Amino acid sequence: MKLTGVFNVLQTPLTENDEIDEKVFAREIEWLIECGIDGAVLAMVSEVLRFSAEDRRKQWQLVLRLINGRIPVVASVGAESTYIATSLAKWAEIDGAAAVMATPPSAFATLSNEIRDYYVAIIESVKIPVIVQDASNYLGQPLDISLYVDLINKYGAERVQFKPEAKPVKERLEMLRDASNGRALVFEGQGGVDLLDTYPIGIVGTMPGAEVPWALVALFKALKEDNWDRARSIHAPLAKLISYQKTLDAYVAVEKYLLVKQGVFTSARQRGPVGFILTNEMKLEIDVAFDQLKAAVDKK
Repeated sequence: MKLTGVFNVLQTPLTENDEIDEKVFAREIEWLIECGIDGAVLAMVSEVLRFSAEDRRKQWQLVLRLINGRIPVVASVGAESTYIATSLAKWAEIDGAAAVMATPPSAFATLSNEIRDYYVAIIESVKIPVIVQDASNYLGQPLDISLYVDLINKYGAERVQFKPEAKPVKERLEMLRDASNGRALVFEGQGGVDLLDTYPIGIVGTMPGAEVPWALVALFKALKEDNWDRARSIHAPLAKLISYQKTLDAYVAVEKYLLVKQGVFTSARQRGPVGFILTNEMKLEIDVAFDQLKAAVDKK
């Protein structure tokens, strides 16, 4: 399966005991597929950082079973050690993931040559594509552009792909495009807020959250059709909605709130402890932004 288009990062519904709610997870996946997404991803906003390695494997095994080959699944395997990351990558390939995605270790500052060795080990542990995720907008340090180019030169553009989120996104993507002679295959990763800047530079897709898939599918379709008026009309309220998601926990809180609002989730519960909780005032403001986004998408 080719990795291109709108690949939504799944939210993980939880029971009162903080276990995965399989029934609600199935409903989320069916809803996303009905909205026309191109792929599903398990990554940081799926709360993988609060899951053990065994839990992460159970999480993607459940998703793979529920999706049953209808769309490709990307599994996050980033970890604080090379051993754990490569173990996760091998498991994901065995279980049927179309690709894996890896953030670098984030709990400590890592030497650049050690980061390179970390990614080389992950790539060489599997045969499926590896997406290198720079999540330094939320945690860790920005990855060097030279690392991206070295990995492309060594393994090829199909084998190693990228989700660069370090600021400034547009300028760094232009640097990557130029340094790689346009070979880098890139997913936008800021909830769609950078799509108007990144799409003209050249990306293969976007990896937003799961809360408004209908909006991201419509926005990406408008960009592919060169309908910039429609793209801008959708992007403006989307950017307002994303403005409430400034941290990783804020992303999870807002996304789960909106999934409950749309009847997909029954609870906005997160695994704690968390660093962000929505206030009633924030919820009212988010409701307004959501309604504006819905109106923009519905307007033909």
